[in-house]
Amino acid sequence: MNAPKPKIAATSSSNSALSGRIIGVMSGMASWYGPGFDGNYSASGEIFNANDLTAAHPSLPFGTFVRVVNMDNNQSVVVRINDRGPYAEGRVIDISTAAANVIGLISSGVAPVRLEVLSR
Repeated sequence: MNAPKPKIAATSSSNSALSGRIIGVMSGMASWYGPGFDGNYSASGEIFNANDLTAAHPSLPFGTFVRVVNMDNNQSVVVRINDRGPYAEGRVIDISTAAANVIGLISSGVAPVRLEVLSR
């Protein structure tokens, strides 16, 4: 039996990232954020929009594209790093509300993920 293909979503700005090769992989727990942050400045200086496919990571350069794979359901989304965080211990990435919707993270709040850092 064939396994379902991972769901991949992208904005026009991240289409080129979908074809990028993987230059690094890490794993851990992911969470999502949006309510209360929408319209505030992110660490990169841009205004946070919970409807964009973006994420916060403690150290990856701003503008880096990362494929986030939810290990509970194998759904994935490509996000662009534009903020710093997460600040909860044990988490490797905070993704926007839109990205969390794509990979089924909203109801659980946190999930184990694999991060694939993509070249441009």
